[in-house]
Amino acid sequence: MRRRTYAEIDANRRTFLKAGAAVAALPWLGTRVEGIVEGAVKFPDDPFQLGVASGDPRSDGFVIWTRLAPRPLEGGGMPAKNVRVQWQVASDEAMTQIVRRGTTVATPQLGHSVHVTLNGLKPDRWYWYRFKSGGAESPIGRTRTTPQSWKHVDRLRFAFASCQHYEHGLFTAYEHMAREDLDLVVHLGDYIYEYESRMPAIRKHLGPEITTLEHYRNRLAQYRTDPHLQAMHGRCPWIVTWDDHEFDNNCANDISEEPGVKRADFLVRRANSYQAYYEHMPLRSSSLPQGPHMQLYRHVGYGRLADFDVLDTRQYRTDQPNGDGKKPRTGKVFDSRATLLGNRQENWLKRRLLQSRSDWNILAQQVMVARVDRGLGKEQLYSMDQWSGYEASRQRLLSFLHERRVTNPVVLTGDIHTNYVNDLLSDFDKPDSPVVATEFVGTSISSGGDGSQKADYTDSMLAKNPWVKFHNAERGYVSCTVTPTEWRSDFQVVERVTRPGAPLITRKSFVVENGRPGAQSA
Repeated sequence: MRRRTYAEIDANRRTFLKAGAAVAALPWLGTRVEGIVEGAVKFPDDPFQLGVASGDPRSDGFVIWTRLAPRPLEGGGMPAKNVRVQWQVASDEAMTQIVRRGTTVATPQLGHSVHVTLNGLKPDRWYWYRFKSGGAESPIGRTRTTPQSWKHVDRLRFAFASCQHYEHGLFTAYEHMAREDLDLVVHLGDYIYEYESRMPAIRKHLGPEITTLEHYRNRLAQYRTDPHLQAMHGRCPWIVTWDDHEFDNNCANDISEEPGVKRADFLVRRANSYQAYYEHMPLRSSSLPQGPHMQLYRHVGYGRLADFDVLDTRQYRTDQPNGDGKKPRTGKVFDSRATLLGNRQENWLKRRLLQSRSDWNILAQQVMVARVDRGLGKEQLYSMDQWSGYEASRQRLLSFLHERRVTNPVVLTGDIHTNYVNDLLSDFDKPDSPVVATEFVGTSISSGGDGSQKADYTDSMLAKNPWVKFHNAERGYVSCTVTPTEWRSDFQVVERVTRPGAPLITRKSFVVENGRPGAQSA
């Protein structure tokens, strides 16, 4: 990986702004836009083929989303015109009790995506919504508001997922997830993969490795046409964050894993990916990208029961140490200036945790926090892309959780296509140090293809890492049931994704008791 000094990394915004020619080349700048079309628009096909979605719920509202795309895999198939879109929110599934309605504008600058932020609704309620434009009508989506911040809540049911490689397998896990009675879904990244089609494939990516805005739009649209993913988005609100493949594999801030990539070019590509991501996700306007910068770290509360602190471990990190990959814990691993979160996000997280009055504090993030040795025999190997490559950054977090006695911290993690349950120690150099948090790592939806109950390294890894309580290499997701007294995680798996129809299996369940960090087998 190309090396950068920390001063260079901190200067990425100035570098990008100086790259005037590159910025001017962004395809969405300077697009000619005609006047608003008032009901005269005629679509060549159904403009709602990407479905509907909702997200970032609050006690008085949420975001509802769609994108007009009659030719979803061909740039959307929309003219360079503003188009009126009507929206409705109802208190019943039949959409007979309309509680809010309005009109918004889908613009070509944002790929004719629609983000409507609702406020003033009743807390802790289910609602239904739909869109209309040019005589076409969207599917009806279901969503909900959260309980008020001061309210004691009996139960929260949610699932978390990550890593859904379109070419590696079917999204059967979402077919099963849609049958669960969930209040929300948390997606931890790798929503798409950026690669060109690689043979053999269960179903093929369209186009080359994606770099332009149109490339990213088409790839996201291709994933959004999956019926199971689309149906799950329509079932309940989602809280989303990204990892690396939404942009480029193993990216670290403005640094490519490939040598010779110019920094300004990399940031232009990042701007393209960030814009397309925003266009396809039910995000608030506070996450609207500004060129190659987009704030995704944020807080979502669920009454007095749970606080979700959603993190971004890609955009602000320093370079992976020791050339990335799996390496011994030496050299740059111990650099006190190295960071996964960046100073601003780390300080924000600490303030949020200190302010929380909830029963459970949830860190929704991307890469594994626990120190896990994957070497064979006496060899010690750790992922430089995970928190193990950023020892000072990890120790600051764990020490803070321990010293400030943060209430019931639970970490949700994706990225590595396998299930783990980890006890997080206050100091991994002292195996008898207190457990300060629990980490649940979810496997992939489809990345890696058909999995297996055990990987070839499972037994040796468990023997070398006593804080790892469970490991499984099947595909699926994790369902969580949270009450004031107990957290339960059910590891839901499917034995195959290369063929449809795989049944759902609850492979293992773990509980965490309020006031007692660490997972216990259920």
